[in-house]
Amino acid sequence: MDSTRFILINTSHAGNVGATARAMKVMGFRELVLVAPRFPDVLCHEEAIAMASGAADILARARVVPTLAEALEGVDFACATAMTPRDFGPPVYRPRELFADLAARAPAPRLGLVFGSERYGMANEDVYRCHAVLSIPTHPDYGSLNLAQAVQLLSYDLRQALGGFAVQPRTPDPERADARAVQGLLDHLQTALVDIGYLDPAAPKKLMPRLNQLFNRAGLTNEEVHILRGMARQMSKTIRPQGSE
Repeated sequence: MDSTRFILINTSHAGNVGATARAMKVMGFRELVLVAPRFPDVLCHEEAIAMASGAADILARARVVPTLAEALEGVDFACATAMTPRDFGPPVYRPRELFADLAARAPAPRLGLVFGSERYGMANEDVYRCHAVLSIPTHPDYGSLNLAQAVQLLSYDLRQALGGFAVQPRTPDPERADARAVQGLLDHLQTALVDIGYLDPAAPKKLMPRLNQLFNRAGLTNEEVHILRGMARQMSKTIRPQGSE
């Protein structure tokens, strides 16, 4: 199912073709087939290439065929996309549930996802060629999706059914400052606060213990300690006469 074929019928807008290629590549799919697009040269159209945004290789490999029958050659299980269920035709499924079922089959079928025109969707005879209809759960009062948005949603659900991609590990947290480093900062900051007249050494109250608690909650890193000590140094330097340090 990694080789799932994405099939667009009678696509009107070149930008949607490019955006579809981008949506596919993001989820690791490669095969795109266009059935009788409005513009025969849509794959090399400037807007399509611009909207592909780095997925021009998908456009370069894509095929244009005249009929859906040709686009479905080699496909074992075809899924139509339709906004509303039909009175007659293949059964309707939620994408996530159907993809999980198909992925669990051995061997998994060669899948084809079929998308209709932006202007009028899929014709009934095209839907009848498919094994299932996929209905993306949307708000009941408004279920109109842009073509590329629909491709992105379905390709995401399909990729998740296939196991998904590993999340990139986060950059390790910088090293936390130890108690000695924090105490050195407090001593340095106390001197600076006295220099600028903010702290009265004769009546310090609980300013420094409160700052100590603040720094403990913040979990300062060594780099942050260096920054704060640099600020304290500059505060003292600004107040003291030149050469009195």
